[in-house]
Amino acid sequence: MTAAKRALRMLYNLIKDCRYGIHDISRTELDKNNLPRFNMPLELGIFMGAKRFGPRLQKDKRLLIFDTEKYRYQKFISDIAGMDIHAHNADPECVIAETRDWLANVSRRQLPGARKVVEIYREFRAILPSLADRLDLEVATITYVDFERLVVGWLIDSTHIRATHKASTLFSNTLPDTALH
Repeated sequence: MTAAKRALRMLYNLIKDCRYGIHDISRTELDKNNLPRFNMPLELGIFMGAKRFGPRLQKDKRLLIFDTEKYRYQKFISDIAGMDIHAHNADPECVIAETRDWLANVSRRQLPGARKVVEIYREFRAILPSLADRLDLEVATITYVDFERLVVGWLIDSTHIRATHKASTLFSNTLPDTALH
């Protein structure tokens, strides 16, 4: 099996197993040959096909679509007209807030507020250059897989640090100082 077929099979499986789909169709920039990259619209189409034609479990999929401008998509993918496309104006913090609110709504789970999630994003962006430097990676050219691993590792580490700090603050406010030693 070719690498391209393996990648497509992996994409099919990922979409099959995923209840929520978040697609940014603005990610169609030109490559070095001046040709557009259509991975995001392709992935959106596969997700929509799974939702429409798949078995019962696939029909319950939920979908959030972003573009840089509210109606820009009509110039290159007009078949999705009538769907609720969210404009992010190339602002990652807007994407974060919109995604957080959408996930809270469709999942019916209690999530940290958008301001908190944006704060965590800013913390990560500030530390990203040093995380990448430790692995001899360039932030500007980091691959998705490396980026994902950095995010997950940082989240695990920082969640532990936050929980430890929160617990020590809680204990220091409720117990005598000697109880912490």
